[in-house]
Amino acid sequence: MNPLTHFRRTKIIFTLGPATESEEMLEALIRAGADVARLNMAHARHDWTRAVIRRIREVSKRVGREIAIMMDIKGPEIRTGDVAAPMELTAGEIFDFTVKPGADRENGEEVRSVNVNYQDLVNDIKVGDTVLVDNGLIRLEVLKKDNAHIRCRVLIPGELKSRRHINLPGVKVNLPSFTEKDRGDTQVGIEEGIDFVALSFVREAKDIELLRDYLVTHKSRAKIIAKIEDQTAIENLDEIIEATDSLMVARGDLGIECPFEDLPVIQRRAVKSCFDHGKPVIIATHMLESMITQPMPTRAEITDVANAVYEKADCVMLSGETTIGKYPLECVNILDKISRRIEDEGPFDFAEPEHVGGDKIKLLQSGVLLAHQVADSALLTFTRQGFMAGGLAALRPSRAPIFAMTNSVETLRQLRLLRSVEPFFLPLDSDPNDTIEHAIALLVKAGRVHPGDKLIVATDLLTRDRLVDSVQLRTVR
Repeated sequence: MNPLTHFRRTKIIFTLGPATESEEMLEALIRAGADVARLNMAHARHDWTRAVIRRIREVSKRVGREIAIMMDIKGPEIRTGDVAAPMELTAGEIFDFTVKPGADRENGEEVRSVNVNYQDLVNDIKVGDTVLVDNGLIRLEVLKKDNAHIRCRVLIPGELKSRRHINLPGVKVNLPSFTEKDRGDTQVGIEEGIDFVALSFVREAKDIELLRDYLVTHKSRAKIIAKIEDQTAIENLDEIIEATDSLMVARGDLGIECPFEDLPVIQRRAVKSCFDHGKPVIIATHMLESMITQPMPTRAEITDVANAVYEKADCVMLSGETTIGKYPLECVNILDKISRRIEDEGPFDFAEPEHVGGDKIKLLQSGVLLAHQVADSALLTFTRQGFMAGGLAALRPSRAPIFAMTNSVETLRQLRLLRSVEPFFLPLDSDPNDTIEHAIALLVKAGRVHPGDKLIVATDLLTRDRLVDSVQLRTVR
């Protein structure tokens, strides 16, 4: 088996939870090839967050494979309040959402109701709008409203429990994108050295800039992942991609907020737009949902994962499968197996981003073209902050791996997100040729290349007082 060609290009993200937070399971997942650990901050306590971040770092060091950590902050969210007991809503029933508990109703009407945690909802919503509760399982139509109540008719019935999530398709909600809870969670993440912050319910570019200002002010190099989850985000997709470092197609809420038949179109458009802007893209939610309880995926799930790999997404992500699922390690192994098989089947080509220019990208394009022409070759680059490796990954070489050498552990972790990039830690010498020779020796020792293999070296190494750009073809001795 040729180590240059048989490697997984698509990266795997798993979400940490009760099923995966032990040292033993973390070690197994890292050894199985998981690249990024996601922390879902919707219900996470700060003491737990600090403990698991430190545990991931310790296990990564012990295994000898540093993985990245993504903090997924909650963002703006509308939920129902507590109910004394589950309420069975029936089709055609009149039902109220109350934003001011205790307020009188018109004519003293007796209508069942539930409180909502967002008082300005009455100003954002209008008659005729749809209200979806509990991931869209319950559907209601707005009939009328006053300053305290929103009266609805139940269209699709269901059981309403406490603190259920509310979706409002097509409604622009005026909640802040970066909440006080998000600030507190992000501060903990910064103190513990997280690598990525995923911002939920991004609606426009200024949402991202607000988070970026916070990270810069607190001297964090964490990169931003914008999660698109509603129709407003789709309308502003290009400006969001330009502003963010990476994009996540969060198909859970997106599939509720948008017509279900549009979801594959949105996913494909998002991936294509990320290609054009040279930005990484993650496909998330329900990839192997059945494996929360079953040891094997459905055929539809296998095809869904395969489609994300065919589209050349940077990452595929597991959520409930690895937080509460019975088979978290098996899920990672299945994603690995599907990805490798589909990547072997893919066309022998590369991408050309439309909105990425400059001499550096042209240099990298020449390197990728050379790798395209030289059979069984690999790309080798050197990077301090990830630009060179990110540029190569954006070009989507379909066969050659990208070996990225960096003298920053922080950059090494962030490179775990990029398709086809395999990062290595290497002190960078003042002499470019010495650095290249040390890198090749490291790859030989790691078993990633062998004598006679071809390496296309794309560098912009600093030598004395100037930057030297070059593309070289070297044979491993």
